[in-house]
Amino acid sequence: MHAEPQPVALPLPGGREGATVRLHPLLVATGRAPTAYIHREEGRLAGLRAFGLGSESMEIPYVAFLVEHPGAGRILIDTGFHPSVAVDPKENLGRVGARVFAPEMEASDAVPAQLRSRGIEPSEIKTVIMTHLHGDHASGISEFPGPTFLISQQEWDEASTVSRPAMHGYVRRHFDHAFDFRTIDFGADDGVDSFATFGRAVDVFGDGSVRLAFTPGHTLGHMSVVLRLKEREVLVAGDAIYTRHALATGHKPYLMEDAHLYERSVREIQIYAEQTPDALVIPGHDMEAWRELEPVYE
Repeated sequence: MHAEPQPVALPLPGGREGATVRLHPLLVATGRAPTAYIHREEGRLAGLRAFGLGSESMEIPYVAFLVEHPGAGRILIDTGFHPSVAVDPKENLGRVGARVFAPEMEASDAVPAQLRSRGIEPSEIKTVIMTHLHGDHASGISEFPGPTFLISQQEWDEASTVSRPAMHGYVRRHFDHAFDFRTIDFGADDGVDSFATFGRAVDVFGDGSVRLAFTPGHTLGHMSVVLRLKEREVLVAGDAIYTRHALATGHKPYLMEDAHLYERSVREIQIYAEQTPDALVIPGHDMEAWRELEPVYE
């Protein structure tokens, strides 16, 4: 790999005291997954059922988010699928990724096209926050050569070194670019603090409007994003929780990089939801929850 990330110096420029943000949820594609993969089953046939044998399937969304900050400009949370996935998924995702993700999308669903439909050029994006680097979140990175990308150091280390990356959800060519990748080491003391119920978090712009919470387990470096709107907070949970059912019950998915870390992160999110009842918690792959979202949150 020739990408060489550097540690980020926080806060990033553009913070404003008391700033709030606007949030635009972006549906990039849909797919189907075995219910037993999203909500794991026990027993001798659990693995086979997780990969579709005798299991019902459920529709899932593949998503990204546009955030508008009054001083720092436009921000993306994840990039969704590359536009080429609409034509031939395996060219971008590889054969394994195309089979696993099985996305259904049109070229107009890709994030750059959705930005342009809002009168925004992709070059106007200043910052991209990567919850993690799995293919359904990082496939479109190459469409955004200009921004600063924020990635946890733990995620970068895993994604760039793990053997058989496709079996762990990664396609290295998605992020093997000489872009401005900046890493956050949640194991360090400098600049990392707690926030609400999250033991490790950072304040991106120093004004409390965009915080990154370390929620490992799904991957070893997964981050969730806490946004401050005018009247409430929004937690973009990413794949720390797939569904509202998982949030309510702690029901695990079939695959996790670390089950203990996953349980701890889910518990932090559960307590956050309990203690912040007005907050909107957006899970990673819950189509029913997605359909209830508004086009814009302020």
